[in-house]
Amino acid sequence: MSPADLRPATLADASAIIELLNEVDRIEIGRPETDRHAVEAGLKDPRTDLSRDSWLAFEDGRLVVYGLLWDESGGERVGIDHYVLPGHQRAGLDVLVVMESRALARARANGAGRAVVHLHLNARPTTDTALLTGRGWRVVRHHHVLHRPLDPAADLPPEAPAGVRVRACATEADRRTVHELYQRAFARHFDFQPREYRPWLADIGAAGLDWSLVWIAATDGLGDAGFLLARDDREAMAWIRGIGVLHEARGRGLGGFLLRHAFAHLAARGRDTVGLGVDTANATGAPRLYGRNGMTVHSAVDTWEAVIA
Repeated sequence: MSPADLRPATLADASAIIELLNEVDRIEIGRPETDRHAVEAGLKDPRTDLSRDSWLAFEDGRLVVYGLLWDESGGERVGIDHYVLPGHQRAGLDVLVVMESRALARARANGAGRAVVHLHLNARPTTDTALLTGRGWRVVRHHHVLHRPLDPAADLPPEAPAGVRVRACATEADRRTVHELYQRAFARHFDFQPREYRPWLADIGAAGLDWSLVWIAATDGLGDAGFLLARDDREAMAWIRGIGVLHEARGRGLGGFLLRHAFAHLAARGRDTVGLGVDTANATGAPRLYGRNGMTVHSAVDTWEAVIA
């Protein structure tokens, strides 16, 4: 591949990137599920300098590789996306090599002596994983994308557990409450990166978020203790972006109640499917909770890690 075939991405490339990612989707999971808002959110991420943190590789004028890098932690943790079409692994490797170099530069600029880079790939990806293992990458975590059908006749608003109240996120104060609950509920989770309020808003794509699909659960005695953040802007399915309950409030049925509350609202809006992602090693029992509420495996995703020094 000649140098002219590799260049940074711009927002104007969103359509070509969507086409590439949906082709990867068709190969990996059988149908296209990449939406414009997700691609554009990545390209607009304030943690990413597109001129130095994005890569497009073309062969015979066709986009065959897309890479995006962002500063995950302000320290050594760096996140990347890397997509490659089958038959173009050499181009994929070329992009991966420059991404590793850039990740180390970003980490060193943060004062870290190394970069710990994470990449999420389908369990059966279009990427030749031998290229990853040959460069020292390894799988460190497994995740499932779960889904569930929705039916407005069956998914009715649930009765709240005793002493529990739920409200929509309607004010700036409510948004800050969700942020605080999010940080506390996920503090012990694998690879959690704490965020101040403004960076967190960027993380969740707040500019395009329908806040009426974000709810706060409160209990007698503890006050605000749980939240659920849903999205209705994906074509393939509605999506639960996050659900969390404070450690001291677990065991009271808040998680299941928030799930069923979201199911009812999304079904009433005409959605026929809802999905979410879960760490299969989640120590809070989340996979069992989702299973009890009718969610089944849609696809599997692995977290790959490389330590670059």
